[in-house]
Amino acid sequence: MKSVTTYGLLVECFWLALFCGSATPLLADSDHHKWDKLYLVHHWPVTVCMMNDNECKDPPMYWTIHGLWPDKAEECNRSWHFNVSELKDFMEDMREYWPDILHTNHTHFWRHEWEKHGTCAAELEALNSQKKYFQKTLEFYRKINLNSFLLKVGIKPGPTYYQLAAIKEALESVYNITPKIQCLPPEEGRLQVMGQIKFCLTKEFTLRNCTEPQSDLSSAHEDNSTEDLSICNDTLTYYPSHMHT
Repeated sequence: MKSVTTYGLLVECFWLALFCGSATPLLADSDHHKWDKLYLVHHWPVTVCMMNDNECKDPPMYWTIHGLWPDKAEECNRSWHFNVSELKDFMEDMREYWPDILHTNHTHFWRHEWEKHGTCAAELEALNSQKKYFQKTLEFYRKINLNSFLLKVGIKPGPTYYQLAAIKEALESVYNITPKIQCLPPEEGRLQVMGQIKFCLTKEFTLRNCTEPQSDLSSAHEDNSTEDLSICNDTLTYYPSHMHT
């Protein structure tokens, strides 16, 4: 009788460990959480500040990370909560390259990005922990090196207006793919304002064209801070160096 009881306890412990104590939480398995590619999203801090009412002083004058977003998926595992201690080994880089433009405390922004997008990206082994997800995003941000390459091809913020075609051609000449450029739509008497650039990545982390029609924009769920952005029109575009234009 004693051996049977012991066996029962061992079986019970095994199933508890399997379902409750897994090191990597299980991802939801549904069509809603299926995705095909990743967006590495850069946003222009000056434009982000222009779009928001809260105080936003001295935004960085370089493109920063908005996030790494699987398309067509969000909040794949709501039980997998954010733990900021996972970022301690590269916190300085997070603050510099992935800051919350609108708030001094960056943790809420990073939590949002992990819980909405990271828990879906974790389907890939290379992204299946918070540390891997944020480190891999930083790695590709440095590899793409958008700030340096725009300057090298003569596109820089300031009073000069650019034809969108010139910006596209410059990016395509550097990266050999077509990214997705998003703008704040023009108001009366003003030009559209460049605000966000998305690079598309395969699940193997190679750059690919972002060739979806404009109607597919909603497939990559926008975050609140830039939800007013849309695909830029082929017209004059402003790349602002000041919040008040």
